[in-house]
Amino acid sequence: MVAALNIGLWWWGNRPHGPEDWHGQISGFSVSLFQRYQNPFNQSFPSDDEIAGDLKLLHQYTGRIRTYSTVVNPQAFRLAQKEGLKMMAGAEIDTRLEHNEKELDALTALSRRYPDTIERVVIGNEVLFRNDLPVDKMITYLDRARAHIHQPVSIAEPDYIWLKYPELADHVDYITIHLFPFWNGVAVSPQRVRGEDQGAVRQAEDAYLAIKQRFPNKLVVVGEIGWPSNGDHREHAYPSISDEAIFDRQWLIWAKRHNVDYYLFEAFDQPWKEGLGEGRTGAYWGVFNADRQLKFPFTGPVTEDTGWPWKALAASLLALLPMVWFGIRFSRFKLMGRLFFDMLIQLACGLIVWSVTLPFNFYLSWVDWSMLVLLFPAQVAILAILLINGFEFTEVLWRRRWIRHAELLPPDSQEKQPFVSIHLACYNEPPEMVIVTLDSLAALEYENFEVLVIDNNTKDPAIWKPVQEYCEKLGSKFRFFHLEPWPGFKAGALNFGLKETSPKADVVAVIDADYVVRKDWLSTLTGYFHDPKVAVVQCPQAHRDFEHNRFRRMTAWEYDGFFRIGMHHRNERNAIIQHGTMTMVRRSALEGTGGWSEWTICEDAELGLRLMHAGYDLVYVDELMGKGLTPADFKAYKSQRYRWAFGAMQILKGRWSWMTRKGPLSSGQRFHFLTGWFSWFADALHLLFTLMAIFWTAGMVGLPQFFSLPMQLFLIPVIGFFFAKAIFGVVLYRVRVPCSWYDTIMASLASMSLSHAIARGILHGLTRKKTSFVVTAKSRRLGGSNFAAFTPVREEMLMFIALLLCVIGMAKSTAAHFTEGQLWIFILAAQSIPYFSALVGAWIAHRSGDKAG
Repeated sequence: MVAALNIGLWWWGNRPHGPEDWHGQISGFSVSLFQRYQNPFNQSFPSDDEIAGDLKLLHQYTGRIRTYSTVVNPQAFRLAQKEGLKMMAGAEIDTRLEHNEKELDALTALSRRYPDTIERVVIGNEVLFRNDLPVDKMITYLDRARAHIHQPVSIAEPDYIWLKYPELADHVDYITIHLFPFWNGVAVSPQRVRGEDQGAVRQAEDAYLAIKQRFPNKLVVVGEIGWPSNGDHREHAYPSISDEAIFDRQWLIWAKRHNVDYYLFEAFDQPWKEGLGEGRTGAYWGVFNADRQLKFPFTGPVTEDTGWPWKALAASLLALLPMVWFGIRFSRFKLMGRLFFDMLIQLACGLIVWSVTLPFNFYLSWVDWSMLVLLFPAQVAILAILLINGFEFTEVLWRRRWIRHAELLPPDSQEKQPFVSIHLACYNEPPEMVIVTLDSLAALEYENFEVLVIDNNTKDPAIWKPVQEYCEKLGSKFRFFHLEPWPGFKAGALNFGLKETSPKADVVAVIDADYVVRKDWLSTLTGYFHDPKVAVVQCPQAHRDFEHNRFRRMTAWEYDGFFRIGMHHRNERNAIIQHGTMTMVRRSALEGTGGWSEWTICEDAELGLRLMHAGYDLVYVDELMGKGLTPADFKAYKSQRYRWAFGAMQILKGRWSWMTRKGPLSSGQRFHFLTGWFSWFADALHLLFTLMAIFWTAGMVGLPQFFSLPMQLFLIPVIGFFFAKAIFGVVLYRVRVPCSWYDTIMASLASMSLSHAIARGILHGLTRKKTSFVVTAKSRRLGGSNFAAFTPVREEMLMFIALLLCVIGMAKSTAAHFTEGQLWIFILAAQSIPYFSALVGAWIAHRSGDKAG
């Protein structure tokens, strides 16, 4: 059904249009005779045979052509005479005065040599429109031409120029006007404007009649009129093959009915004109493409893309097997969920086909092709991330039930309770905070446990001594160790704790130094270890004392999203991320697989993966069995996420073979550990693309002759991904996280504010072997001035300012008039959101008084 819908959408976008048929000869064509890969700026000109072939082709449709220069391609006059074509010959006039003299001299000579071929001449094409020369200078040229040339003389300008300078009419034999409703932003199809039907052809008709009325004693010739088939849209005017066909046919019929003299602009597409002040549109005004193929028929219906059936079929076939596989493999999902994800698969395959085929509709330069080759893999990666996020979205919203759902268990009797060794590693933590944690452990409703407090590398005795003394007061179950110096960061301290663990211990539990645990934490969860396949029982990371602190509140809800959404999604395939607090590990499994890894700063996540590789099960119980403190300030918040991203890349590099080759890990586990960090890779790509965008925008604003606007091909998927990811995130939050709309928005802001820190962590983790382990500060540090609030986000501030300048520069440039320019401005603004979010987050953190303690 989805495949059929895909074909139907391709048909809908390319359904035939039926403009009135045109029969008969065309009054005339404006021509530039350069072939597809020729360019006058590169001194690449057509041969006699190429020009003769073009003239022979045009003679099938018209008896007259208009040229623009006598110096460029001068053999065209001889060949036109041979073909029997009449010519409106033009002299190219611009700011180069010596060049103008050559053009005038050559036109005078050619008009005398070919009096029967050249029936009229045009001195200058839109010279006044471009402000190349003043009107009195052009009058001088016109008077000279009329004195030496026997054919009728004119100057070609848009209609409003003739109304602005009516004195020109006294110095010409006939009036030549250019009519381009496209550049006025008028749609081909009539629109209601001021109570009247106003379409492009109607506007051209009105402009022609207005000039006729203003100059009743002069012949009025339409020197250029037409519509582009591709490029950038202009307000309501869209370039397309079908609109070109409709406009041209309607104009031909009206002009014949009213006996109008005109030259259709233009005969052949001219790729070299792209970027000459008209954006991409300048290359696509031809009735024939650059390969001399007619773009549309003059009779019968017109189809925008005649190759759409093959593209639609290719997209459907590309998606069909993945869609069928998904429908069978995940038949446990509700029908709407399977339909939704199949539509995502079809959309991704359709975009791939579109991305591969669309470039062939354009005349791309080597720069464009280079960008395409570089960015196409990135577009595929974007679609992959979209599908990965879409799979999570589908499973969370449309599952019938969670397959691997674990709840609290009835407490065991004392004799059946596994002995638990609770390890609490701390470094430089405020003693009063650690004491609160110890009190909660002392209150556990469980008999068989011990607590090992391992303080590593805290140099100030005033910090660790009070904790030691408090442990002694709590009794024999609590043992304190001070290690100085000690290697391995937290993993090193936990490995020391393993050596000191009681021989009776079956389970090792780890919590952070700021956590307050529930009394039933151990009693309701240790029963899972009666199953020898279970190696880990994990509870969510949760937070307390945040309700009245705006910064802590937004970060608390940001953390909650992963544990309410992502962890359930991963748990379905026994692929949860083990995190180093509120976790319990089977001692034999921990020691049997090598203990805590000291080569990575995310030893907890690495251990979870290692235990899965060893064939164990990990149990996730979504119950808040303990609550800690959120990071104290934005610097701590950033550094924690940087550490997680860096550690993730250490694990990815160190365990790459496990995740890419068949082995003990299931396909679901490999999928989650390969793709689970894709969203973080998206942050890294975002940073790289932002730097490229800033560079490219500076080029487009400062050196527009060398830097052109990116194609829509590159921009539309990026914008679509931005919206899709935002919608997925917000919808999942509203469904799974028990917070208000305000908290949802603030959590989203907190998440986006970490993008730069994550990007740096990913890139550093891929390129470096090690980094320092920075403990996340949980108690508020002394603040400074308001300006100091932005010290942790200096890089984000610079990126935001650079993007803001890019947006302003683009908005003031001519590129803002084109679709690609407007899309590019939108992308620049969207790219700035994470950096702006970081500034807002840092300010909120600075202004939020730490009422939690």
